[in-house]
Amino acid sequence: MIREYEEQDLDDLLSVWMTASEIAHPFLTKEFLALERENIPKMYLPIAETWIAEADGCVVGFISLLGNEVGAIFVHPQHHKKGFGSGLMNKAKELRNELYVEVFAANEIARRFYEKYGFEPIEEKVHEQTGFAIIRLQLPAKKSFSERSSQ
Repeated sequence: MIREYEEQDLDDLLSVWMTASEIAHPFLTKEFLALERENIPKMYLPIAETWIAEADGCVVGFISLLGNEVGAIFVHPQHHKKGFGSGLMNKAKELRNELYVEVFAANEIARRFYEKYGFEPIEEKVHEQTGFAIIRLQLPAKKSFSERSSQ
């Protein structure tokens, strides 16, 4: 089930984020991850539209949108390859016509997911806080039938 984030989800959301981050981002320092963990409830969640993936009453993943930007999408590793990530991305696509995301180049798990979903690379740069390469991806808007037939 996909539902809107509620304040009582915070501890579970942070647990999913940390567990998934440790696997997806083994190259990031513990200090950086600790700082980001503090920033999530203070800086990111208040300005994001966040949706929760839930299974058997437990939070198993989430996606946070900042306009058309996927600010975060994480699924607990025990629930990978069960459709939760796609369900969250489908919800984002339902809400936004076009999506963008930035991913660490070294995060193979996320890069495979985004490629499978149809995201295309549009830019590569350096993440200022860590010095690691990041790739900006775009999921282009689907053209309507009338737009396709007029080309």
